[in-house]
Amino acid sequence: MTQRNLTETEILQYQQDGVVCIRNAVDPEWIAKLLAFGQQQLENPGKLCNDANPGAEKGRMFTDRYLWRSHDLIYQYAKDSGCARLAAQAMQSQSARFYFDHLLIKKAETAIPTPWHQDVPYWPFKGKQIASVWLALTPVTVAGSGLEFVRGSQQDDLVYLPEAFGASGADKNAWTGTGEGVPCPDIEAARDDFDIIGFDLQPGDALLFSAWTLHGAPGNESSTQDRMALSTRWLGDDAIWDPRPGTDPSVNPEEVRVSPGSYPSDNAIFPEFYRA
Repeated sequence: MTQRNLTETEILQYQQDGVVCIRNAVDPEWIAKLLAFGQQQLENPGKLCNDANPGAEKGRMFTDRYLWRSHDLIYQYAKDSGCARLAAQAMQSQSARFYFDHLLIKKAETAIPTPWHQDVPYWPFKGKQIASVWLALTPVTVAGSGLEFVRGSQQDDLVYLPEAFGASGADKNAWTGTGEGVPCPDIEAARDDFDIIGFDLQPGDALLFSAWTLHGAPGNESSTQDRMALSTRWLGDDAIWDPRPGTDPSVNPEEVRVSPGSYPSDNAIFPEFYRA
């Protein structure tokens, strides 16, 4: 399968805005396979799934994570799709290590929004070279729960208080919302005060964004179109392993073969899938 490179314009947009829309980000052969996989996960969720309104055809917000550990398709996608290359090029990093995969589904007529947040407070890492590649598996519009971003917010050097959303009140996700930071501004109440950008996507398009960029998504207003995406999370050269209290405990710190404060050079837990 083919892999693409970012253009200089795309790299510059990521560096300036904290997000870039990449059209035809991966080989089209991945899309049907991942879409079928997502449907299977709805019926057979993993142990880390987060499911609001299970089994419903409408009003259902579903996520599942760390599927690469038990599903070869997701491992191969992370390793071979070229997302590692794209993330490294955007971050201006010589390498990209894989952190985790995140399947994100909002069924049609699901009013639940994804609140405004940044990813850094949730994750056990420090560093500026941390990014996501959010791949659309279905057509996506902003009204259909496409992601929106506060342009340039990755440059604010602020860590916002993580908050629980979706079904994260479940015991298995009780860690959510216990971290430290400053309160996130009420962006929805004052949208005109922020430089908000959003994108309409076709299957195979991706949003590549910094873990420091504020982002959120409205509910899915469509009466017919589910929104399905697969996001992969990437660590660049300056990433530091930092399993501080209040961050995602899905990776057991006792299994990681590097000490806190060190570069996460553990290929069993954080495999290096790209090096320039």
